[in-house]
Amino acid sequence: MNGDRGPSGRRFTFGLDKYSGLYLFGLFIVVFGTWKPNLFLTAATVHSIASQQVIVAMIAVGVLIPLATGTFDLSVGAVANLSAVVATWLLDSYNLSPVIAIAVAVGTAAVVGVINGFIVIRLRVSSFIATLGTASIIAAVQTMVAGGSQPLPPTASAWVNLTQTDVWGFQVVVLYLLVLAVVIWWLLDHTPAGRYLFAVGGNPVAARLAGVRVDKWVWLSLVASSTICGAAGVLFASQVGPSLTFGAAMLLPAYAAAFLGSTQLKPGRFNVWGTLIAVYALATGVQGLQFVTGVQWLNDMFNGVALISAVAFAVWRQRVGPAGKPSRPRSAPAARGDDGSGSGRSAHSDHLDSKI
Repeated sequence: MNGDRGPSGRRFTFGLDKYSGLYLFGLFIVVFGTWKPNLFLTAATVHSIASQQVIVAMIAVGVLIPLATGTFDLSVGAVANLSAVVATWLLDSYNLSPVIAIAVAVGTAAVVGVINGFIVIRLRVSSFIATLGTASIIAAVQTMVAGGSQPLPPTASAWVNLTQTDVWGFQVVVLYLLVLAVVIWWLLDHTPAGRYLFAVGGNPVAARLAGVRVDKWVWLSLVASSTICGAAGVLFASQVGPSLTFGAAMLLPAYAAAFLGSTQLKPGRFNVWGTLIAVYALATGVQGLQFVTGVQWLNDMFNGVALISAVAFAVWRQRVGPAGKPSRPRSAPAARGDDGSGSGRSAHSDHLDSKI
């Protein structure tokens, strides 16, 4: 395959450079469908994978927005956890309507995004440190809100129906994910806001010289990320039940999906549909292996390997270039530094420079 070239001299890759996730997805289906057909090739398995991965997928879509600006939000899991605890606490302790409780919970998450933006933009703290610090503070706050005990699941029918209603055999949360994906895809790929976000991540200095308000877009990206993750946390609490610890387990899978997704469809660029492919390809492989082996640690193993592999592959592509030839070195997306401008160039710099 390495020697196959077309009339123009370009190497045939059979789409592996853009669609490797889909190939992997298909391979998992064939292998585990043949190995464990009675367990794997069932509607129950399809529905289970689809609904169980919705929250991780939503958080992954949320982190795409700050990643587009070269900013890392490590508080997303804690924010999702906080909104879940706030919503259930308001429902249980004050008997508020689910609509009000959800609005307050998601609003609380948005406030965290505002605070993250203030620390990163105004105080010039690296986004790694800033959001890691707020995640730790959030963990303490949610414990205080819950009184140190596991919140009780609300019993209001409207709360349960928020996620338990079926649509075409799938839980309605799958529909929520599709709607969110379409909105964020449209925002990032078809609006000036999306072009500004990627311009900031590609080359903040050039973006600033072109008149883009770099600090504004980084701040807004952090607010958007927290708001989406807050909504995801509320849905988790309705779907599975409230928990004081689920958020931390969502962080690595979300970033693994985001970075692996950046190698799909539009290599070198964070994108919504590539992220969803990554989420469900990994989940399908994990589910198949669990049917075969029965072990429960595969999810963490898959996510860790996927994150390392995706970042390594992205860096390799930057070095060799799209045609397999060495290119000038470029750094992977960098966290915003103390000067608020980020450091280095992102994996999608060339594309972004043309958008400024």
